[in-house]
Amino acid sequence: MFEAHFQTFEEPESGVALAARLAAFREELARRKLTGFVIPRADQQQNEYVAASEERLAWLTGFTGSAGLAIVLTREAAVFIDGRYTLQAAKQVDRKAWHIEPLADPPPEHWLARHLVAGDRLGFDPWLHTSAAAERLAAACTKAGAELVAVDSNPLDQVWTERPAPPIGPVSLHGPQFSGEIEAEKLKRIRLEINKLGVDALVLSDSHAVAWTFNIRGADVSHTPLPLSYALVPKDGRPSIFIDRRKLSNLTRDHLEQSADVREPDALVADLTELARGGTAIALDSATAADALSRLVAGAGGKPVRGNDPVSLLKAVKNITEIEGTRTAHQRDAVALTRFLAWIDREAPSGALTEIDTVEALETFRRQTCALKDVSFPTIAGTGPNGAIVHYRVTRKSNRRIVPGDLLLIDSGAQYEDGTTDVTRTIAIGHPTDEMRDRFTRVLRGHIAIARAVFPDGTTGAQIDSFARQFLWQAGLDFEHGTGHGVGSYLSVHEGPARISKLGATPLKRGMILSNEPGYYKTDAYGIRIENLELVVGTDIAGAEKPVNAFETLTLAPIDRRLIDVNMLSATELKWLNDYHERVNRAVRPHLDDSATKLWLDEATAALLPI
Repeated sequence: MFEAHFQTFEEPESGVALAARLAAFREELARRKLTGFVIPRADQQQNEYVAASEERLAWLTGFTGSAGLAIVLTREAAVFIDGRYTLQAAKQVDRKAWHIEPLADPPPEHWLARHLVAGDRLGFDPWLHTSAAAERLAAACTKAGAELVAVDSNPLDQVWTERPAPPIGPVSLHGPQFSGEIEAEKLKRIRLEINKLGVDALVLSDSHAVAWTFNIRGADVSHTPLPLSYALVPKDGRPSIFIDRRKLSNLTRDHLEQSADVREPDALVADLTELARGGTAIALDSATAADALSRLVAGAGGKPVRGNDPVSLLKAVKNITEIEGTRTAHQRDAVALTRFLAWIDREAPSGALTEIDTVEALETFRRQTCALKDVSFPTIAGTGPNGAIVHYRVTRKSNRRIVPGDLLLIDSGAQYEDGTTDVTRTIAIGHPTDEMRDRFTRVLRGHIAIARAVFPDGTTGAQIDSFARQFLWQAGLDFEHGTGHGVGSYLSVHEGPARISKLGATPLKRGMILSNEPGYYKTDAYGIRIENLELVVGTDIAGAEKPVNAFETLTLAPIDRRLIDVNMLSATELKWLNDYHERVNRAVRPHLDDSATKLWLDEATAALLPI
């Protein structure tokens, strides 16, 4: 009845195969007279989701998380992960061969400084690291009396004999009915930013920026409609886009050639070298531009100017067409989510369902909209202790049966041409404990505090992150991830530069879409997260002395009333919840085609009354 088309449940390789790979890699390093090497998770553009040909970290270590780094030395080896993946890494990585270390606090350079010795030669691939990352590695090497060596070819690729070929997914047009702005107007705005920077040209090293600028989408990586590509936009003259022509139909090629010269990817090095001659100032994105690009520009006599890619901010502020599109996408998604949640409530108490069953069912309900292009990331479906693994991915080996007494955490999203969704719901199977209800209500209060936030222009995500944590803090609790991330318009579900987190330094602007997803995780017991997407909108406040903003909630799905301790909610919080559920019912019910699901929705969204 149900099946998954866009995600799999296979177990990553482990054991003897990984041990042999590490040994072969060390032999290759020795052959190249290197005593160590750094293997990042990212590809040339620092993408979160990468093509199969770029999964070097997973191939060598077994760790499949979306963020991480490995360092292999002659004597030691370590995998560096952030707080989201602590439990996952412990299950996937061979602790006899690898140390598991934090990715940020302290950073990997601290580990390097302790383990490198004078005379060591640490290799790195300059196409896989930003210049800032390379500089941090160089500083750690200098401190230890070691040398950082930029390699011409990646030694891991030499031993990865079965490495898949680079992707050549077909490119499609993202027309004005979805984009809301033609390429010529976008390029005009980009050139204004180039002039502000005082440079002669801008390299678009982020494929998301290329896709947005030229109104194209692709199929090179899973879950994000991304055409891997580069672009070069001069202050004056015609831009160039560097993309494999095999991805282009006659229609898409004609579309691109109206705005830019279409070049093969290999031409980027020659074109950038030629442009850099004569001291040309070229802007490079600090977050995505490979160190190799900076080296290339400087080596040709140009001036690499590192900074924030102005396109990332332009892209993050959605126009009216994109906003209306994402509202429509969330309306469509809400119907699929409601059908799924009603099905869970009917079927899960029997104890017959597994985590994989829920993933397959939810994707199927979304495919039945006849508009689903992909899931926006592999669905997180963790029941009981698996719910405490923040970025859990179910496999056939880890697949757990859902039983009464569990909390089931479902974090999922969809890619529709008119918008990208991301939503998390925590569902009580049977009767939750008092502790579960306490923790859930604290998370809910933090979620509501973000949803109801009112803030002046210039406010950053870091300034409002604590809104979501305050009620957990009161009980000595917290969660080890950001409260929210930016979301693209039929692009990445994790989009910068804005975010709601302790590190969110970008001011929130009207038109940005961000997630609101506080959580709580009790190791080996259960996990809780409540996530909606929020649109930054203007709001009127009598007597306000500067422009003021608020959030409009886009996601429409019932929040499990059984997990709420009403006595812990203020009158204002309770009103928000009841108003939200009334809105969900009003938006979804007319689109349901069976009376059982309508009755379930009526009950799930019924007003809660103070006790």
